[in-house]
Amino acid sequence: MHRPTVPLPGAVTLPARPENLPIDPKATALIVVDMQNAYASPGGYLDLAGFDIEGAAAVIEKIAVTVEAARRAGVQVVFFQNGWDPGYAEAGGPGSPNWWKSNALKTMRERPELEGQLLAKGTWDYALVDRLPPQPGDIVIPKPRYSAFFNTALDSMLRARGIRNLAFCGIATNVCVESTLRDGYHLEYFGVLLEDATHQAGPAFLQEASVYNIEKFFGWVSNTADFCGAIGQAPPSNP
Repeated sequence: MHRPTVPLPGAVTLPARPENLPIDPKATALIVVDMQNAYASPGGYLDLAGFDIEGAAAVIEKIAVTVEAARRAGVQVVFFQNGWDPGYAEAGGPGSPNWWKSNALKTMRERPELEGQLLAKGTWDYALVDRLPPQPGDIVIPKPRYSAFFNTALDSMLRARGIRNLAFCGIATNVCVESTLRDGYHLEYFGVLLEDATHQAGPAFLQEASVYNIEKFFGWVSNTADFCGAIGQAPPSNP
């Protein structure tokens, strides 16, 4: 069954797979996931841990263009920052699966000299990359786990603004981006992955698997040019 093709007033058609999607830019948020030095900058956590961040620079530029287009069109921009307090109490400790599975925490246990430097609030590693500074009207939300819906105010903040459509960009496609989009699906949000504005450190099949899962089961897949073009066609808001 397809989503109804007769859009509400103010809606535009977003070219997407597996079918085009009608969205109202005023009921849409651009979700910018974890564009932090930790994940996208040389010398950040991923780089120190041996992950490939070569493609991150191109993704940053795609996101920068998309963020500007979203602001002009009245799309709510939401930035997320993944990490924990400087003492890592928010990471959960050995009683949490996060303590066992987080590669950042494992890296610090293997390299104690990095303790307190990786994904700790207030550090350069935790900060958003310089190319993507939040502006007045944007929302910035810290998150302690992969999904941006876990233990954050995201759901209530979106519903208070009448937002139903979520366009996703950021890092990493198969972890924080996909888990947030999945959780949004179960909360009745229409999630769209902007596949050229996401980065996956690791083998190409990881990105491909996430794109397949989202397109087939949890949402839609589009790209930055089509998203910017669609939202740019929205009629201006009534005064």
